[in-house]
Amino acid sequence: MTNKKLGRQTVALQTPPAVIGSASIVGKKEGEGPLAATFDHIGQDDTFGERSWEKAESAMQKLALSTALSKAGLSASALDYLLAGDLLNQCIGSGFAVRGQDVPFFGLYGACSTMAESLSLAAMLLDGGYGTIIAAMTSSHFCSAERQYRSPLEYGGQRTPTAQWTVTGSGCVILSHQGPGPFITHVTTGKVVDKGIKDAANMGAAMAPAAYTTIAAHFQDTGRKPSDYDLIVTGDLGQLGRDIVADWFRRDGMALNNLSDCGTLIYDLEGQDVHCGGSGCGCSAVVLAGLLLGGMRAGRWRRILFCGTGALLSPTSTQQGESIPSICHAVTLDMKQGGI
Repeated sequence: MTNKKLGRQTVALQTPPAVIGSASIVGKKEGEGPLAATFDHIGQDDTFGERSWEKAESAMQKLALSTALSKAGLSASALDYLLAGDLLNQCIGSGFAVRGQDVPFFGLYGACSTMAESLSLAAMLLDGGYGTIIAAMTSSHFCSAERQYRSPLEYGGQRTPTAQWTVTGSGCVILSHQGPGPFITHVTTGKVVDKGIKDAANMGAAMAPAAYTTIAAHFQDTGRKPSDYDLIVTGDLGQLGRDIVADWFRRDGMALNNLSDCGTLIYDLEGQDVHCGGSGCGCSAVVLAGLLLGGMRAGRWRRILFCGTGALLSPTSTQQGESIPSICHAVTLDMKQGGI
């Protein structure tokens, strides 16, 4: 049996799966940001024609899936599995979106790391020979997240400077055992990290330790260094969390000059009043499905380390005074299939 494990947390895929389709669906505010041209659909009404924010989130996922499948020239019946998750209790956004699709389904929860988590598991399923075509998908909605995690919007609560803005969006990526790429060549699975941060309005500080730990583990397991990547992108630490991670690596004597963050890319931080940037499952998903994969196909980037970060809190844990555990999963996207 071929040993694909590198070190403690990383696997090198023997037959790296290819991205054959992707789609990014966003709301009006996201469409007013700097990445507007990279999105497949910009909704002008954040209800997406539905009667509740939660149903709107499911509608975004349905549109993301159908758009990604259409771009891949496939129907839902071609999928061996669909892996999806969201921020809502019991992942109802995903479960209701998949209802009626007649596709084997894995519901996932990794908070804002769900896009990287679903890609990781889909890639390993394909490399293991358990299917030929798999969809990875997630979403978030500003209004459904605010209602669940914070105060109802009608309260008009003020945001602290460290707060981030939950992205209204859904991203879907279709992976296949063969195709022109980009390819997923490595997966680094994160560990739960908790440094005692309790401020639910400071997700960047809570998630930064997990991002640092996973990226460091990836370098150690693979023997690679930052310069082996054209771009290292986290999602979504925001401005503060990104700066913390960069500072920690700088103290280690390792400059991450190519470090970016989906939460700082999706909005105009100065002009859109989003404080530290974007957050939510949909943030990294739509940036990946639009800007990053599109940029790789256009030749802008050859190899990207995509690191999804998530804060594993709930309203209950926050009310009970618990700290905020966090996690980060990383996948290597490469225009060359490579292999072990």
